[in-house]
Amino acid sequence: MAAYVCAPAVIHGKHAVKTSEIVAEVRDRHPDAAWALRIDGIAASTGIESRGWMLPLETAVAPGSGGGLGTVGAGPAQEALAREGFTQQDVDRVMAALEAIPAPQTVQERTAPAWEAVQNYGERAARGALQIAGIDASDVDCLITSNSTTPALPGLDIALANKLQLRDDAMLLPATQWACIAGTRSLALAADLVAADPDRVVLVVISEALSTTYQPADDTLESLIVRLLFADTAVAAVVTGRPRRESVLRLDAAWNHTLPGTQDLHRLETRSDGTHFVMDRRGPRAVQETVTAMWEWLRVRYEDSPDSWHPDVLLAHPGGTRVLEYMEQTMPETWPSGLLDYSRDSYTSGNRGGAAVFDIMRRAYDAGQKPGSRAVLYAAAPGLTATALEGEWL
Repeated sequence: MAAYVCAPAVIHGKHAVKTSEIVAEVRDRHPDAAWALRIDGIAASTGIESRGWMLPLETAVAPGSGGGLGTVGAGPAQEALAREGFTQQDVDRVMAALEAIPAPQTVQERTAPAWEAVQNYGERAARGALQIAGIDASDVDCLITSNSTTPALPGLDIALANKLQLRDDAMLLPATQWACIAGTRSLALAADLVAADPDRVVLVVISEALSTTYQPADDTLESLIVRLLFADTAVAAVVTGRPRRESVLRLDAAWNHTLPGTQDLHRLETRSDGTHFVMDRRGPRAVQETVTAMWEWLRVRYEDSPDSWHPDVLLAHPGGTRVLEYMEQTMPETWPSGLLDYSRDSYTSGNRGGAAVFDIMRRAYDAGQKPGSRAVLYAAAPGLTATALEGEWL
């Protein structure tokens, strides 16, 4: 399994949303929430002061275009009031009051502008990756795409095939449900594709508007944490079966792991007001199980040299800082410190979901990671499922 990855292009959300702005909005909307008195401490514990969104905060919290009558409609409401004996004057007053109640945005109102942004950001990332790799869109044999928070059909693959004017025989592989695992699993799939045909050129594009999970009406603690964590990012990279001057990482092996019976721990739910990310407090502990399994994979892979082999950089997206701490606590004591520095640095500006590993890889590249460094890439996602790759920096 020799696959060569060029440096990724990373496009961050252009709208800087400060944690203090989110705290102020949530506190004003939910002053009596059970966690209201702890909100400052909860926000500070994330370590995130600002994150980039594709659309501004005002877009996420704006009311919908409809009034408080919602799907009932004015006619049926008026008829119901009249049947109850209300005078026409009272009916008019009640109707005016109901219409004045701000209604939440509908799924369409929330998702449509985000989907447009996902396509535009994805195109920018794709063009950036092609430029970094020094190839034309006509050279692309396969396009792998992922976006989990803005479902659409046709999807991001078709949108980019048209925007980039890819060849009509290019293979399109959309993966809309990979979520946080998109970075590692797309590279693993790309590696399999170029192993079958070393002359094949694969373009990977991941574009996530995680800010669509910001739901103003939710007053649960988990919803507060979701508001504080997520950032919007589009990333892309070119993968080839033969080394290029622009290649920065060689992938040598891949590992996949799925925990049975954990599909309900973290999930996306589509409701009348849009997409909700539902978190379960048991999630981090379950993710830790995939970390333990990954350590075992690496131990067996290098069991002939247990004392001499170790990664020099660990590009990990386990979903949160708690699992990063667990990774540091459970990795072999002989391994060097600071393996997760780039991963931690990425988290300081938000959880990027499927785009995270590419963002972390770009940070390592920009910092001048030394050629010959052994690298491990890891990510876990709702399911719960995980994918890791092992390779060498070029």
